[in-house]
Amino acid sequence: MSGTFGPAWLADGQVRFALWAPGCARVELERDGATALAMTPDGKGSFSLVTQAEPGARYRFRIKPDLAVPDPAARAQASDVHGWSVLPAPDAYVWVHDQWPGRPWREAVLYEAHCGLLGGFGAVAKRLPELAELGITALQLMPLNAFSGERNWGYDGVLPYAIAPAYGTRDELKALVDTAHGLGMMVMLDVVYNHFGPDGNCLPSYAGAFFDEDRHTPWGPAIAFGREPVARFFIDNALYWLETFRLDGLRFDAVHAIGDNGFLDAMAAEIRARIQDRPIHLVLENETNDPARLVAGYDAQWNDDFHNVVHVLLTDETYSYYQDFADRPAERLARSLAEGFIYQGEGSPNHDGRSRGAPSSHLPPTAFVNFLQNHDQVGNRALGERLTRLVAPDRLRAAMGLLLLSPQIPMLFMGEEDGSASPFLFFTDFHDDLADAVREGRRREFAKFPAFADPQARAQIPDPNALTTFEASRPMPGPEAAAWRALIGHLLKLRREHLAPHIDEAVSLGASAIGAKAVQATWRLGAKTYSLAVNLGQSAVAMPAAPAGPPLAVVGEGLTEGWLAPASCVTWLEAAP
Repeated sequence: MSGTFGPAWLADGQVRFALWAPGCARVELERDGATALAMTPDGKGSFSLVTQAEPGARYRFRIKPDLAVPDPAARAQASDVHGWSVLPAPDAYVWVHDQWPGRPWREAVLYEAHCGLLGGFGAVAKRLPELAELGITALQLMPLNAFSGERNWGYDGVLPYAIAPAYGTRDELKALVDTAHGLGMMVMLDVVYNHFGPDGNCLPSYAGAFFDEDRHTPWGPAIAFGREPVARFFIDNALYWLETFRLDGLRFDAVHAIGDNGFLDAMAAEIRARIQDRPIHLVLENETNDPARLVAGYDAQWNDDFHNVVHVLLTDETYSYYQDFADRPAERLARSLAEGFIYQGEGSPNHDGRSRGAPSSHLPPTAFVNFLQNHDQVGNRALGERLTRLVAPDRLRAAMGLLLLSPQIPMLFMGEEDGSASPFLFFTDFHDDLADAVREGRRREFAKFPAFADPQARAQIPDPNALTTFEASRPMPGPEAAAWRALIGHLLKLRREHLAPHIDEAVSLGASAIGAKAVQATWRLGAKTYSLAVNLGQSAVAMPAAPAGPPLAVVGEGLTEGWLAPASCVTWLEAAP
């Protein structure tokens, strides 16, 4: 079904327009200021037309006398997702770093960022030198595709191929990637293939077969990935981002809601076969803790289990999904460090006792992306508080040591490097009834939380659609920004010099709780043994099996006469016995 979606430049200024519209008997191509042209059906649901066109031409498809829709694979929109699609000029960007060889996954230190909050592609590019100097090796961009309105997290996109105009142009995104590559940094993109946003998705009006009405998700009927044109739409989209913009990898949002492992495996296989001139890194978000996908083409998974148990240890919060980690949290953290997933088939209280996950101890540490914060874990709080608002600085520094000095792949959330105390709130730009529904729905969602049981308390939850909510979410440096940068820079230097070169060889030698909020873990790292001890509590803990040699790193007061001080993280790297 190649060529089913999106415009394609041909010779002599001609363009092939195509649309998969199995629900239509007739489709016309409309261009702004030109006569509408009937498109040719192929008898299999697709319509196409080759005609002369100019770069920048506005076009859309007339599917009914009273309904014209944008191209679902438009590369650009004139303004909103409801309006005209725009035909971009043939690719003419001249890459400066066109021989970029990529970087191995073991060197990844991810930095998740929202381009809108940081000021667009150009502003993000200006930040890259200081991030590279800090030790960040991979920029992880939240979704960029077009959505309704001018601001959004990106997870309400409806046109997966078009860049949201608020962030910049196609060439500005290429320049951002080019700049990153010149600094030795990878660029990865978060893509959303599990659903479309609630405003501007026109596919049901002409391609109902795109959806499976017998299977439902929180966003409505599931997407029918088993149908070849549908699978092709998304696989081509993944290849589009990787090839057109020379990205180094993709993070696939909430694949548990896709519910089709055959599609996931086929997509990874085609990406691997198609792009072989540089490493491509594919990362999943998958609530089911499915290790099979991590040996079937995907490099890693965001490890929510690690985040959740560390959050419990730091904050003592045990409501909502944190209840799954309230019991014996130090033992659960030890399991995460040694084996990856915490839930490996056990029943989960937050899932009504249903089992979740499967054994993961056979996977390497690099199969897991660990983090203390990310857009979900901060933004899905009612008031968007970062850990700087919830945890004492000394304990948070110890947790940072744990994150950056463990063999798993670490990820920082924008602002974390500056100790930012700015909230990261849930924001959208919906209007009228939908705006009311989103605002009130979010407030109802938090009614089960003790702090928001009272209606007056819920009324204080910021309106997602208010511009002030968006502006308040811009990450501003905290009062101890210099100290945070110094700490993170130091830890990443140690990681770069002592861990990264050997992480592919890392094998767990076990981990155990040594206190209510303290853990010790050990790995074989090539010809050496690497040990880490962390105490996230407020009391010293005995550590009878401490390595004898001098430590590689100490965060906090560290170890004294066999006792690990509160709020401390210590690591050792010694020759293996």
